Amino acid sequence: MNLLVDADQNHSHPLAGSRMTGADIVVQVLADERVDTVFGYSGGAILPTYDAVFRYNDGHRLPDGTSPMRLIVPANEQGAGFMAAGYARASGRVGVVMVTSGPGATNTVTPVRDCMADSVPIVVICGQVPTQAIGTDAFQEAPVSAIMGAVAKHIFLVTDPTRLEATMRTAFEVARTGRPGPVVIDIPKDIQNWEGAFTGGGSLPLTGYRTRLKAVIDNRLTDDACERFYRMLAESERPLIYAGGGVINGEATKPMRRFAAAYGIPVATTLMGLGASDTTHPLSLHMLGMHGTAFANYAVEDCDFLIAVGARFDDRVAGDPGRFAPNARHIAHFDIDVSEIGKVKSVNWHHVGVMKRDLEDLLAFGKRIGFEKQLDDWHRHIAALKSRHRMNYDRNSTLIQPYAVIEAVNRLAGGQAIITTGVGQHQMWAAQYFDFKEPRLWLTSGSMGTMGFGLPAAIGAQFAQPSRLVIDIDGDASMRMNIGELETATTYGLPVKIVVLNNYGDGMVRQWQKLYYKGRMSGSDKSLHRKDFVRTAEADGFRFARRLDRKADIETTIAEFIAFDGPAFLEVIIDPDAGVYPMVGPGLSYDKMITGDWIAARDKPTTDVPGPSEMF
Repeated sequence: MNLLVDADQNHSHPLAGSRMTGADIVVQVLADERVDTVFGYSGGAILPTYDAVFRYNDGHRLPDGTSPMRLIVPANEQGAGFMAAGYARASGRVGVVMVTSGPGATNTVTPVRDCMADSVPIVVICGQVPTQAIGTDAFQEAPVSAIMGAVAKHIFLVTDPTRLEATMRTAFEVARTGRPGPVVIDIPKDIQNWEGAFTGGGSLPLTGYRTRLKAVIDNRLTDDACERFYRMLAESERPLIYAGGGVINGEATKPMRRFAAAYGIPVATTLMGLGASDTTHPLSLHMLGMHGTAFANYAVEDCDFLIAVGARFDDRVAGDPGRFAPNARHIAHFDIDVSEIGKVKSVNWHHVGVMKRDLEDLLAFGKRIGFEKQLDDWHRHIAALKSRHRMNYDRNSTLIQPYAVIEAVNRLAGGQAIITTGVGQHQMWAAQYFDFKEPRLWLTSGSMGTMGFGLPAAIGAQFAQPSRLVIDIDGDASMRMNIGELETATTYGLPVKIVVLNNYGDGMVRQWQKLYYKGRMSGSDKSLHRKDFVRTAEADGFRFARRLDRKADIETTIAEFIAFDGPAFLEVIIDPDAGVYPMVGPGLSYDKMITGDWIAARDKPTTDVPGPSEMF
């Protein structure tokens, strides 16, 4: 039985019929997929493929003498995974990781799950012990299929060398199509050393997957569906677009912006959707949700027609689904994944399809029927919300406020820089106070909330977008997680800019302990105070490594930091009591939002608090 799908390109590939090792086949498929950067750490079980990368580069030098397939070596495999994720998020292309068996593979579990949770396409190539040794507890053996199968979009264990080429091509197809995600290929060492014919094409017969994908692709908006949508929009006086990361993943930013502009519909985005709407636009409400802007959350409370685009009503946005958008008479939902429809919140209208095309079709239908909408009253209401409930903080404090630091960086970045973060308070401050004029400028661990993401993601993003200013906004606790990657940045001469907002502890955990645990600082008021981050950065080769601890020096120091030609490191000693506000407690609705001392609240919050079993 033929296990491969026929491919027209088989006879057109210049190397079709050539005899290659399995490792050479792996690398040739990477080249065919136009992979220019591989992040990984070597080891015994993956050595044949690492050698094949070396030989490929040696034989295909670019005119400037550089390698066409850069092999980037991090401090550890988790760093490699997050670098590939940063590369993929910043470029829209598939990131590639190559690691050895056992601990090499298991160290990538967290990045794989992180990419799955945020719909990021990467391919992880793992070496494995020889086929005959699988299951014998051989040296550096791990059950990668069992481990990764639970966290990846798909996992392949290659035991038939004649299927290796097709498996490689299929992995890239699965990673980038539909709802993107991570795909893992586990390749035993004997499969890498096998010799056979290179086909030059073909893929595995994933009939079920391709059938489901074709159904989504073929599911175009009908005139009847468009008519029903516009009927709801016609009845609405306060429509609101709620845009998620699916807009960016689906390359649907431009049609969504055109649709919003055509009818003057305000846009609020999720944490993962930042950049889908230009945050400097008057009708942009920035971010909604647990730590969203107060004016965005109030707009959600007030809207009468909610249009969810590439968003999934997750618990950080709809903590109390039944009371989310309570005044919305209608809710519409666009997505590529049918499982998201009605999963959390019932909707009145939905469409599962290719978002970019669907939004273009929807707007074309509106133009064809001459649909018009006047929302002047709603626009005035939005402007008033943004004015009265604007983001703010204690600007007279003698201590350095983290918000002031980010505002200073933002003025220089101008909404055009790539911003990465770790996870914690600094992540939310960055989300709240940075502007993003384009998509793929905001890279953060959203659903998984993985500390240590920011630095390696910045490195991956810098490789993907070498001409962009890339800034990692990190916290002292998050920076410790993958601090070894400081040396990776300097080794490769990457001009990444790293800001560590140091409040000597796990700030977000402390904030929750103050609010909900009567100030009992269990394990969060760090005893780890001896790290000298500046000397650490200097030891890792940073020629610009400074500590900022005087409020008066913020503007000049940050200007010098951003202007420095090369990698730069800045530790900022911030107010340890600075909090993240607004805040909507887990499981609570927006009318219970806490705005803190410096952001105006519309209604006094109730005394409802989450119980001890609520999600963090």
